[in-house]
Amino acid sequence: MDCWLEWARRIDRFSDWSGRALYWLTLGMVAVGAFNAVARYFDRYTGLGLSSNMWIELQWYLFSLVFLLGAAYTLKQDAHVRVDVLYTQLSRRGKAWVNILGTVLFLLPFCALILWMSIPFVTNSWAILEGSPDPGGLPRYPIKTVIPLALLLVMLQGVAILIREVAVLQGVDLGDEYDDDARPRIG
Repeated sequence: MDCWLEWARRIDRFSDWSGRALYWLTLGMVAVGAFNAVARYFDRYTGLGLSSNMWIELQWYLFSLVFLLGAAYTLKQDAHVRVDVLYTQLSRRGKAWVNILGTVLFLLPFCALILWMSIPFVTNSWAILEGSPDPGGLPRYPIKTVIPLALLLVMLQGVAILIREVAVLQGVDLGDEYDDDARPRIG
């Protein structure tokens, strides 16, 4: 079990690292959004043409990256939407069962289905080197590639959750690192 727990820790460390990297991407997204707002304002009065479809699409791409790549980090932090009416009343073993069943019955199959459905979508985009329909826009195929990548990262984090929860059922003490009450929350 120790070998499996080490893999779960590695996945968690990667999710934490990628989540911290997304903080900077979020800052970039806000900066581009602020530039877009200011540029459109100045364009109205000066006619300089500072704003363009490229900047607007860049903001959209950055938002997409934050949303898609942040999903695994959010799952690792247990900051996703959960109906806590019964869950909070369960013992640690009960929570482990809920997490295992939710991961096996819902999370992994959903991710696998969307991953399977996204591959032709992404492959087609690369085959035609899909670009923006707007003048001066960005290519679309690189951002579409992030969809299956994000699903793989969420699935990987789901595997880490499974490993930890099975360890809990086997009586392994994971310490405060994975204690529901000690886990840091986003926001």
